[in-house]
Amino acid sequence: MRFSQIAWATTMGWAMQERGRLVFTLLVLLGINTMNFYDRQVLGAVGEPVRKEWDLSDRQLSALTIAFILLYAAVGLPLGHWADVGRRRLILAVGVLLWSAMTALSGLAWDFASLFVLRLGVGVGEASCAPAANSLLGDLFGPLQRGRAIAVFMLGLPLGLGLSYLVSGWIAHEVGWRAALFVAATPGLLLGGLAFCLPEPPRGAAEVHRSAGPSRGSAVLAVLRIPTMWWIILSGALLNLSMYALGSFLTSLLMRYHGRNVAQANTIIGLVYGLGGGLGMLAGGWLCDRVVRRRVSGRLELATLAMVVGAPCLWLAVEQPRGAYLAFAAWLLPGCLCLYFYYAAVYATIQDVVPPGRRGTAMAVYFFVFYVVAAVGLDGFGWLSDTLARRAAAAGASAAEARALGLHGAMYVIPVLTALLVPVLFAGSRMVRRDQQRARLEQSAAKVEPGD
Repeated sequence: MRFSQIAWATTMGWAMQERGRLVFTLLVLLGINTMNFYDRQVLGAVGEPVRKEWDLSDRQLSALTIAFILLYAAVGLPLGHWADVGRRRLILAVGVLLWSAMTALSGLAWDFASLFVLRLGVGVGEASCAPAANSLLGDLFGPLQRGRAIAVFMLGLPLGLGLSYLVSGWIAHEVGWRAALFVAATPGLLLGGLAFCLPEPPRGAAEVHRSAGPSRGSAVLAVLRIPTMWWIILSGALLNLSMYALGSFLTSLLMRYHGRNVAQANTIIGLVYGLGGGLGMLAGGWLCDRVVRRRVSGRLELATLAMVVGAPCLWLAVEQPRGAYLAFAAWLLPGCLCLYFYYAAVYATIQDVVPPGRRGTAMAVYFFVFYVVAAVGLDGFGWLSDTLARRAAAAGASAAEARALGLHGAMYVIPVLTALLVPVLFAGSRMVRRDQQRARLEQSAAKVEPGD
């Protein structure tokens, strides 16, 4: 065999091995992210049975999500720093095993307070996922492939939410809400073991100018000195308040306002999230990677356009009369598609404007701010629903009808928040080119250090 043939065969074998490693990593991260969102959504899917068992208000029901959010925010920053300096596969493995255990224990809760405390533990575990996984993806995929890789990873969001609604709703209807939590915890044990097998590439390995080590100085302050990040963080606060309000109360809305039972309501939402969210995520990743070849600001510009379309769709969904659940779902689907477009565009933009040694911290700062805002906003959403319900009751509505009208009135907040995303994302898109150039200059000037 000639030398050229040997060299070609060796090169092809190495390329196939490398491709296999990337596919394995992406599939494991997709699985982890799917269960990340599956587990956090279970209580949204079974919220009405929980509320009825313990006679909770909507503000108390939202507090169960706020418990998760607050602990996620509190531990996110140290975990983000750990993702910048430590072994990311270890962070992921421990996080998955922890949140799965706490989800299972949540099924044993005996009252509102015990369930609240156990959801705090779920938040601690799940806070490990985004910083470590996004840091890994940034070092495994180059700038022109990153949008698609992140879109596949973030496909776990609609898949996890959709499956959680479908499976948890059916289990809650047939067996009870506690069983739904036990089932949710099981896949995490397998995924936690697989996480130990993930690669640990040098930081900056996928960049043209490699910079492996963490940057000196305060990483948090360095991230906050990037103008694009301010607009991205604000956009995250607006979007995720909408997403958590939808996740916490969509099932309740379909049950109270549109007359569906828990299984029917969750089936409708699961299909909408799975189809609309999945299409939005994949289309977003593909389109963003195409447009960024011509315009570095293109990702955020496309996200802006998606919100222009999404806001009226969500408004029309809320406008549907009582019992018109199919029309509600028909308008909710394109609205969800547009909302999920956001993730592929914005998460890839963070990788574009932040140097490799700060990406874990950048994701943690982003999550910290929007989770604090989401916690306050979600409490306000529950308060608004309860307040409107009391007004409806004072006007003569029955207790059940008042709860339905109160929640329906609060839902108008969501299209308004989506409309506010339009100027925020557009303003961020005006900053991307300069911040990307600054990140590349810092990267090129950084001393190359050995990876982990």
